[in-house]
Parts: sequence; C-alpha cells; structure tokens
Amino acid sequence: MIVLRVQIGLQVKTLMGVISLIEKVEGRNAGEVMLYGLSTCMWCKKTKKLLDELGVQYTYAFIDLMDEETKKHYHEEMKVWNPRGSFPTLVINDRTTIVGYDEARMREALQ
Repeated sequence: MIVLRVQIGLQVKTLMGVISLIEKVEGRNAGEVMLYGLSTCMWCKKTKKLLDELGVQYTYAFIDLMDEETKKHYHEEMKVWNPRGSFPTLVINDRTTIVGYDEARMREALQ
C-alpha cells in the first residue's frame, strides 16, 4: 500500500530529520478524520498504523512537538472531544470520538 502524506505547514527539526506536526494522509474518504497524538506515544503510533492499513484519509497533529501557543490551541481543541485530554484522541465527522487505542471501534467507525 502506498501512503501519500501532505504536509500542512507546521514542522520541527529533530535529530531524526524534519517532522511535520500537522499532516494530512491521503486515502479513501471515510469522512473528516482527525487524530490528536504525541510523537512518543506507542498507542498513537498504533492508531496511525491502523488508519494507514485501513487506507482512510485523515489528518493528525503531534501536539507535544508544537510551540507552547500552538500546543495550547490544539490541546484545547482536542479537549472539546476528550475532556480528560488523553492520547490518542480520534475524532470522526465531528460526531464520534474514540479515546485510546480501540481497534474494533475504529474499524467499525471507518468501514
């Protein structure tokens, strides 16, 4: 499977190279899918991997790598959907929120 990633704008340089903080991944349209995550979170990485395997289009944000002002903005945006503010948080069509790695729920919501 080929995964096409479209950089949205925010980037940070790390020892591993340049990382996009907000990125859109092209794929099959399953609605508006947004993943809020941390670059160091194992469950966030597993969620991204599952989204890639499902071949759906989604946008994700690595909140931990953002500057403080941007981080605050995205964290507050995410807390509308997940008041605990935990990661990963997946929002589908501004209606469905999946907090944590729940493969069965993700597969069902994105089929």
